[in-house]
Amino acid sequence: MGIDDIEELKGLEFNHKVKIQKRFNDVDMLGHVNNAVQLTYFDYGKIEYMNAVKFNFPEENGDFIVNVNVNVDFLEQVFFEDELEVWTKIFKIGHKSLKMIQVLTDTKSGHIKTVGRTVMCGFNLKEQQSIEIRDEWKEKVYKYEQFRP
Repeated sequence: MGIDDIEELKGLEFNHKVKIQKRFNDVDMLGHVNNAVQLTYFDYGKIEYMNAVKFNFPEENGDFIVNVNVNVDFLEQVFFEDELEVWTKIFKIGHKSLKMIQVLTDTKSGHIKTVGRTVMCGFNLKEQQSIEIRDEWKEKVYKYEQFRP
């Protein structure tokens, strides 16, 4: 899916970063932030990213973007006392899909704790079928991320 090397991740510029407020129930009996909870942190990062890019989903006609593949690498244990941020970036846009990378980082230590890679596809909720990534969506991402393929 691309961007597999941690050193390559450290060299990426992320325009979107959001602080994570942990809750007491995020932590398991071993004092770790549960792996499943870390996925909810990534979901929060996705929502905030979509807001920052100025997407207005779902659109009136039912057009939307949905997850079709999610891969997560848990690199280091995450503890309640870690100061966490989720960094989010769309780094590739295709005909019907786009690729997103997310990094859960401890800002106190600078360590990358968890990496999430997501493939999202255009989807129409009313028709229940995939659609092309619309040009206006691409333009919003290009403007926000300041890149062109």
